[in-house]
Amino acid sequence: MSEVRIAAEPRTEFGKGGARRTRRAGKIPAVLYGHGQAPRHIALPAREFTNAIKHGANTLLTIEIDGGKELALPKAVQRDPLKMTIDHVDLLLVRKGEKVTVELALVLTGQVQRGGLVNQDLTTLTVEAEATNIPDGVEVDIDGLEIGRHLLAKDIALPQGVTLVTDPEAGVVGVVAQQSAAQAEAEMEAAEAEAGIERDEKQTADV
Repeated sequence: MSEVRIAAEPRTEFGKGGARRTRRAGKIPAVLYGHGQAPRHIALPAREFTNAIKHGANTLLTIEIDGGKELALPKAVQRDPLKMTIDHVDLLLVRKGEKVTVELALVLTGQVQRGGLVNQDLTTLTVEAEATNIPDGVEVDIDGLEIGRHLLAKDIALPQGVTLVTDPEAGVVGVVAQQSAAQAEAEMEAAEAEAGIERDEKQTADV
Protein backbone atom coordinates (compact mmCIF):
# COMPACT_ATOMS: atom_id res chain seq x y z
CA MET A 1 0.00 0.00 0.00
CA SER A 2 1.02 3.63 -0.42
CA GLU A 3 2.21 5.74 2.52
CA VAL A 4 2.39 9.53 2.32
CA ARG A 5 3.62 12.18 4.73
CA ILE A 6 1.47 15.30 5.07
CA ALA A 7 2.15 18.36 7.21
CA ALA A 8 -1.08 19.53 8.88
CA GLU A 9 -1.94 22.36 11.22
CA PRO A 10 -4.50 22.80 14.01
CA ARG A 11 -7.80 24.38 12.99
CA THR A 12 -9.34 26.93 15.31
CA GLU A 13 -12.21 28.18 13.15
CA PHE A 14 -15.33 26.02 12.95
CA GLY A 15 -18.71 26.11 11.27
CA LYS A 16 -19.49 26.80 7.61
CA GLY A 17 -17.78 30.19 7.62
CA GLY A 18 -14.58 28.81 9.10
CA ALA A 19 -14.59 25.89 6.68
CA ARG A 20 -14.98 28.22 3.70
CA ARG A 21 -12.06 30.37 4.86
CA THR A 22 -9.94 27.24 5.33
CA ARG A 23 -10.70 26.11 1.77
CA ARG A 24 -10.02 29.58 0.34
CA ALA A 25 -6.58 29.34 1.94
CA GLY A 26 -5.87 26.21 -0.11
CA LYS A 27 -6.49 23.81 2.77
CA ILE A 28 -9.06 21.09 3.56
CA PRO A 29 -10.94 21.00 6.88
CA ALA A 30 -10.42 17.61 8.53
CA VAL A 31 -11.07 15.72 11.75
CA LEU A 32 -8.56 13.29 13.24
CA TYR A 33 -10.17 10.76 15.58
CA GLY A 34 -9.82 7.29 17.09
CA HIS A 35 -8.21 5.32 19.94
CA GLY A 36 -10.49 6.99 22.46
CA GLN A 37 -8.92 10.40 21.89
CA ALA A 38 -10.97 13.57 21.58
CA PRO A 39 -11.41 14.50 17.91
CA ARG A 40 -8.77 16.96 16.68
CA HIS A 41 -9.76 19.55 14.11
CA ILE A 42 -6.98 20.08 11.61
CA ALA A 43 -6.35 21.58 8.17
CA LEU A 44 -4.63 19.61 5.39
CA PRO A 45 -2.86 21.13 2.37
CA ALA A 46 -5.39 20.57 -0.42
CA ARG A 47 -2.97 19.82 -3.25
CA GLU A 48 -0.85 17.38 -1.27
CA PHE A 49 -3.84 15.48 0.12
CA THR A 50 -5.60 15.27 -3.26
CA ASN A 51 -2.42 13.89 -4.84
CA ALA A 52 -1.98 11.44 -1.95
CA ILE A 53 -5.35 9.73 -2.33
CA LYS A 54 -4.82 9.31 -6.06
CA HIS A 55 -2.69 6.33 -4.99
CA GLY A 56 -5.85 4.69 -3.64
CA ALA A 57 -8.64 5.07 -1.12
CA ASN A 58 -6.65 3.16 1.51
CA THR A 59 -3.56 5.35 1.43
CA LEU A 60 -1.79 5.37 4.81
CA LEU A 61 -1.01 8.90 5.90
CA THR A 62 1.65 10.09 8.32
CA ILE A 63 0.14 13.30 9.67
CA GLU A 64 2.83 15.66 10.98
CA ILE A 65 1.30 18.12 13.44
CA ASP A 66 2.43 20.06 16.52
CA GLY A 67 5.89 18.50 16.34
CA GLY A 68 4.51 14.95 16.43
CA LYS A 69 3.40 12.29 13.96
CA GLU A 70 0.17 10.29 13.71
CA LEU A 71 -0.70 7.41 11.39
CA ALA A 72 -4.16 7.73 9.87
CA LEU A 73 -6.42 6.39 7.13
CA PRO A 74 -9.02 8.45 5.22
CA LYS A 75 -12.42 7.10 6.31
CA ALA A 76 -14.77 9.65 4.72
CA VAL A 77 -13.96 12.11 1.95
CA GLN A 78 -16.67 14.66 1.14
CA ARG A 79 -16.49 16.24 -2.32
CA ASP A 80 -18.22 19.18 -3.95
CA PRO A 81 -20.63 17.50 -6.42
CA LEU A 82 -20.01 20.12 -9.11
CA LYS A 83 -16.37 21.11 -8.70
CA MET A 84 -15.33 17.64 -7.46
CA THR A 85 -12.96 19.35 -5.04
CA ILE A 86 -12.60 17.93 -1.52
CA ASP A 87 -14.69 19.74 1.10
CA HIS A 88 -13.93 17.74 4.25
CA VAL A 89 -12.07 14.65 5.42
CA ASP A 90 -12.47 12.29 8.36
CA LEU A 91 -9.19 10.60 9.32
CA LEU A 92 -9.02 7.49 11.49
CA LEU A 93 -6.01 7.09 13.77
CA VAL A 94 -4.28 3.71 13.40
CA ARG A 95 -1.27 1.91 14.84
CA LYS A 96 1.19 -0.55 13.36
CA GLY A 97 -0.11 -4.08 13.71
CA GLU A 98 -3.66 -2.89 14.31
CA LYS A 99 -6.48 -4.47 12.27
CA VAL A 100 -8.86 -2.21 10.38
CA THR A 101 -11.88 -2.83 8.15
CA VAL A 102 -11.57 -1.39 4.64
CA GLU A 103 -12.95 -1.75 1.12
CA LEU A 104 -10.67 -3.32 -1.49
CA ALA A 105 -11.28 -2.67 -5.18
CA LEU A 106 -11.71 -5.75 -7.37
CA VAL A 107 -9.84 -5.79 -10.67
CA LEU A 108 -10.96 -8.36 -13.25
CA THR A 109 -8.23 -9.94 -15.37
CA GLY A 110 -8.43 -12.31 -18.34
CA GLN A 111 -11.12 -13.15 -20.89
CA VAL A 112 -14.18 -15.30 -20.27
CA GLN A 113 -15.35 -18.09 -22.58
CA ARG A 114 -16.16 -16.94 -26.11
CA GLY A 115 -19.79 -15.91 -26.41
CA GLY A 116 -19.96 -15.03 -22.72
CA LEU A 117 -20.78 -11.68 -21.18
CA VAL A 118 -19.32 -10.61 -17.82
CA ASN A 119 -21.84 -9.62 -15.16
CA GLN A 120 -20.04 -8.04 -12.18
CA ASP A 121 -22.17 -7.76 -9.03
CA LEU A 122 -19.51 -6.41 -6.65
CA THR A 123 -16.71 -3.94 -7.41
CA THR A 124 -15.25 -4.04 -3.88
CA LEU A 125 -14.87 -6.49 -1.01
CA THR A 126 -15.01 -5.53 2.66
CA VAL A 127 -12.00 -7.04 4.41
CA GLU A 128 -9.97 -6.80 7.61
CA ALA A 129 -6.26 -6.13 7.26
CA GLU A 130 -3.33 -4.67 9.16
CA ALA A 131 -3.50 -0.90 9.02
CA THR A 132 0.06 -0.61 7.72
CA ASN A 133 -0.25 -3.43 5.20
CA ILE A 134 -3.47 -2.84 3.25
CA PRO A 135 -3.36 -4.12 -0.34
CA ASP A 136 -4.10 -1.61 -3.10
CA GLY A 137 -6.71 -4.01 -4.53
CA VAL A 138 -7.47 -7.62 -5.39
CA GLU A 139 -7.15 -9.21 -8.83
CA VAL A 140 -9.91 -11.62 -9.85
CA ASP A 141 -8.85 -14.05 -12.57
CA ILE A 142 -11.80 -14.75 -14.89
CA ASP A 143 -9.73 -16.15 -17.76
CA GLY A 144 -11.66 -19.00 -19.43
CA LEU A 145 -14.60 -18.70 -17.03
CA GLU A 146 -17.47 -20.62 -18.65
CA ILE A 147 -20.97 -19.40 -19.42
CA GLY A 148 -23.20 -20.04 -16.41
CA ARG A 149 -20.31 -19.96 -13.91
CA HIS A 150 -20.33 -17.59 -10.94
CA LEU A 151 -17.62 -16.59 -8.49
CA LEU A 152 -18.64 -15.87 -4.91
CA ALA A 153 -16.82 -13.72 -2.38
CA LYS A 154 -15.39 -16.86 -0.75
CA ASP A 155 -13.86 -17.89 -4.10
CA ILE A 156 -11.67 -14.77 -4.32
CA ALA A 157 -8.05 -15.35 -3.30
CA LEU A 158 -7.04 -12.72 -0.76
CA PRO A 159 -3.48 -11.69 0.12
CA GLN A 160 -1.91 -13.25 3.19
CA GLY A 161 -3.08 -11.61 6.41
CA VAL A 162 -6.30 -10.28 4.86
CA THR A 163 -9.64 -11.65 6.18
CA LEU A 164 -12.94 -11.51 4.32
CA VAL A 165 -15.75 -9.52 5.99
CA THR A 166 -18.21 -9.47 3.09
CA ASP A 167 -20.78 -12.29 3.16
CA PRO A 168 -18.86 -15.30 1.77
CA GLU A 169 -21.90 -16.32 -0.31
CA ALA A 170 -22.25 -12.91 -1.96
CA GLY A 171 -21.98 -13.07 -5.75
CA VAL A 172 -19.00 -11.23 -7.23
CA VAL A 173 -18.96 -11.98 -10.94
CA GLY A 174 -20.75 -14.31 -13.34
CA VAL A 175 -20.80 -15.14 -17.03
CA VAL A 176 -24.01 -15.12 -19.07
CA ALA A 177 -24.55 -15.88 -22.75
CA GLN A 178 -24.53 -12.91 -25.07
CA GLN A 179 -27.89 -12.20 -26.67
CA SER A 180 -28.34 -12.18 -30.40
CA ALA A 181 -29.98 -9.16 -32.01
CA ALA A 182 -33.13 -11.23 -32.61
CA GLN A 183 -33.30 -12.29 -28.94
CA ALA A 184 -32.84 -8.71 -27.75
CA GLU A 185 -35.58 -7.50 -30.13
CA ALA A 186 -37.97 -10.25 -28.97
CA GLU A 187 -37.39 -9.36 -25.31
CA MET A 188 -37.97 -5.67 -26.08
CA GLU A 189 -41.25 -6.44 -27.84
CA ALA A 190 -42.40 -8.66 -24.97
CA ALA A 191 -41.57 -5.96 -22.42
CA GLU A 192 -43.41 -3.32 -24.44
CA ALA A 193 -46.44 -5.57 -24.82
CA GLU A 194 -46.50 -6.21 -21.06
CA ALA A 195 -46.36 -2.46 -20.46
CA GLY A 196 -49.19 -1.87 -22.94
CA ILE A 197 -47.01 -0.03 -25.45
CA GLU A 198 -48.06 -0.47 -29.05
CA ARG A 199 -45.49 -0.04 -31.78
CA ASP A 200 -46.24 1.98 -34.94
CA GLU A 201 -46.75 -0.03 -38.08
CA LYS A 202 -43.47 -0.66 -39.87
CA GLN A 203 -42.80 2.05 -42.40
CA THR A 204 -40.85 1.60 -45.58
CA ALA A 205 -37.38 3.02 -45.50
CA ASP A 206 -37.79 4.79 -48.84
CA VAL A 207 -40.71 7.06 -49.71
